Amino acid sequence: MAEATAAPAGAASDMPSRRQQIGFIAAVFGMFMAILDIQIVASSLNEIQAGLAASPEQVSWIQTSYLIAEIVMIPLSGMLARIFSTRVVLTVSALGFTLASLGCALSTSLEALIVLRAVQGFMGGAMIPLTQAVSFSIFPRRKMGTIQAVIGLVATMAPSIGPTVGGYLTEYFSWHWLFLANLLPGILVASLVWRNLEIDSGDRGLLKRLDTLGLSLMAVFLGSLEYVLEEGPGDDWFASTPILLWAIVCALSCVGFFWRVLSADNPIVDLRVFKNRNFALGALVGFWLGVVLYGLVYLVPLFLGSVRGFSSLQIGEVMFVAGVAMFLMAPLSGKLSDLIDLRLMMFIGLVLTGVGTGMNAHLTSGSGYNEFFWPQVIRGVGQILVLLSVSRLAMGRLAPHELGNGSGLFNVMRNLGGAVGLALIDTVRDWREDYHWNQLIGSIDQSRQVVIDQLASYQVTFSGLTDPWQAGVAMIAQRISLQAEVLAFDNIFLWLGAVYVVGSVVVIAFRRPESEGSDEGGAH
Repeated sequence: MAEATAAPAGAASDMPSRRQQIGFIAAVFGMFMAILDIQIVASSLNEIQAGLAASPEQVSWIQTSYLIAEIVMIPLSGMLARIFSTRVVLTVSALGFTLASLGCALSTSLEALIVLRAVQGFMGGAMIPLTQAVSFSIFPRRKMGTIQAVIGLVATMAPSIGPTVGGYLTEYFSWHWLFLANLLPGILVASLVWRNLEIDSGDRGLLKRLDTLGLSLMAVFLGSLEYVLEEGPGDDWFASTPILLWAIVCALSCVGFFWRVLSADNPIVDLRVFKNRNFALGALVGFWLGVVLYGLVYLVPLFLGSVRGFSSLQIGEVMFVAGVAMFLMAPLSGKLSDLIDLRLMMFIGLVLTGVGTGMNAHLTSGSGYNEFFWPQVIRGVGQILVLLSVSRLAMGRLAPHELGNGSGLFNVMRNLGGAVGLALIDTVRDWREDYHWNQLIGSIDQSRQVVIDQLASYQVTFSGLTDPWQAGVAMIAQRISLQAEVLAFDNIFLWLGAVYVVGSVVVIAFRRPESEGSDEGGAH
């Protein structure tokens, strides 16, 4: 009887205090804000462009600057937490993110908005990996299913509903509210984290040994890589002199960065964590998850906007379906992860993500909400299953001192996957659109009766013009161009889906998760 009553007491004692739990919840909300703001402007760029009198090429930097700054901060956050403590870094990040958001809302020029978006991305970037590291540090393994379900929900749902939230705020208020909406939550997050999340103490002595050369090389490497991937598709890659020059800078700084982190006594990031097979494979799966997670958040609105002419609010309604699916699936997936082998769960998630993506491989120029509903549901369920299982497999067995560094590298891989995915999607879309145009244009033979009838119909329609025949030919060419564009989208959905289904075999390379008690101490 004594042993029976002691177990529950022991189980309760390994839980974090109520204050720590409140601080953790605040950190999760800060993470949600940082990820949401990556995509919150996606459906409102036209309104921002009009408000600041900018060109389409210039306004794209509103997202690019945020991503470049964020991807530099994410791996740096682990080192900063060791120097100043997790609480200090999270608090400063939340306050900096909030102040930068206020600056973005008050910006009267595109240049000021781009700079402040970079500050916003840099400050918010620390909240993403540190929140995940905190979850593994303070909660016992028996609670990991529930906790990682929450983390996974935030990481997957935030970018999915970003265009929805942005579209709503812009439609009913103004684009300034994309940033003003961060003020009150940001202050609340900073206050609650500072008061409740004192879980470690920094070592200021590490600041004297900070590898500034490694930091500089990392910033140049990741920043230039993000720039090349973001701007390359629109500038025809290496046909553009700036892209070529930045690609050379990226390659040189990449070599310098890896040389430095592998030779320095106190490297800015510790790559030895990749010796852990599960972490290395988990980072790879995280990379591919980023391709779909961020790629489809870009691809679906692009189709609905360019092919269907949907408004930002209509696009948001379609994208919201995936967010709802993730929200409803998160509690179940958390419990499921405690009951079945995490590798099986990842396999199911990868297959569902691939199937859901491939279901959109038969779109037409009339496809809309109904055609995207079930694919969005299946994709959403698959993504939450993958992210929850892969984060536990990758980081669940890291030692406490490796969690901050490991979480940063894991999140960098996911963000890089998103950047590579966006670049590949734009490049493949242009390539396949040209291919289908060349295939379809040959069918416009003026000796075919269907073409003759269609031209005659257009000539009647445009009879008031100087050259109705030429106007009819232009209309047929426009229809061909639209069909070529739709077929290019179909190809991308099919190929992305196939990659996930075929790639699901990667689960066999993961080591079997050990029993809960075998490594409990090493987990935190």
